Amino acid sequence: MPRRILVTGVSGFVGGALGAHLRRLGHHVIGVSRTDPREGAVDEHIRCDLREPIGTLPAADAVVHCAALASPWAARRDYQASNVDATAHVLDWTARNGIARFVFISSSSVHYTAGADQENIREDSPLPARAINDYAATKRAAEELVRQSKLNAVILRPRAVFGPGDTVLFPRILRAAELGKLPRIVRADGVSPRADLIYIDNLSHYIERALESDIGGEFNLTNNEPVELYPFLDAMLDKLGLPRPRKNVGVATAMLFARGAELVSDYLLGFREPPVTRFGVEVMAYSKTFDVSKMLAAFGPPPVSLAEGVEQFIAWQQRQS
Repeated sequence: MPRRILVTGVSGFVGGALGAHLRRLGHHVIGVSRTDPREGAVDEHIRCDLREPIGTLPAADAVVHCAALASPWAARRDYQASNVDATAHVLDWTARNGIARFVFISSSSVHYTAGADQENIREDSPLPARAINDYAATKRAAEELVRQSKLNAVILRPRAVFGPGDTVLFPRILRAAELGKLPRIVRADGVSPRADLIYIDNLSHYIERALESDIGGEFNLTNNEPVELYPFLDAMLDKLGLPRPRKNVGVATAMLFARGAELVSDYLLGFREPPVTRFGVEVMAYSKTFDVSKMLAAFGPPPVSLAEGVEQFIAWQQRQS
């Protein structure tokens, strides 16, 4: 049955793709963002800064809160405002208006432990004593706000979202490869990291399924097809005609360089994103895979395979050239 669904962050990758997906299903999408929405993402758009308390918005049957500051590097105050304060304001508006369903898009990074391989992470796996970065810390805080609310809510934790329209994950990697500046991070133990990803259409599908359900709690979301990271990247670069990483850099050296770049950004460049961050090194050096038994039981298998998703992403990327 078509519904009125309010989606935050429709100017971004996930919110924009979700809005378009829901509209194709016949739902009326009310998009909220500070800047213009992605093409085809909304039926009506409200320009709103969620970092401030929310006044009047159009009535809706459900809310999907996608908006977030997802950059790997920013000032802590900006993460706090965009990821914690904004979530509090959206939760408050949802409660005041008696919305029947709230879906929160969190992040798999809430689980990440620095300097460690983590395989088959479950939703109930203990979170590290210290979050891996400020983004993960503020996502953890936002999750707690959702849990403390009295709303009919669910928390989704996608891992490494990619696909057409991606502005976060692969564009940084491909740009570095094009410039010949993408290193291969190598570990002293010789272990090659493994990674989980999720294709954007699968994420939109799972959000749709979450909207149709009253199930609560937290869900890991992946394509359920872990890959060996560097062979996966090499194959993608080959298909795009981009050079593979030629320079091997040890983890300790990469971390030292990343920390220096972060300090320069912090003290001299107003938190302009550095060429590499410690979080980026972690992602390229250590395995992060997830147990998605809970996802499969509640929402079913992903409709698009990883291979199909990669082909669609490559075709889109080639059209951008």
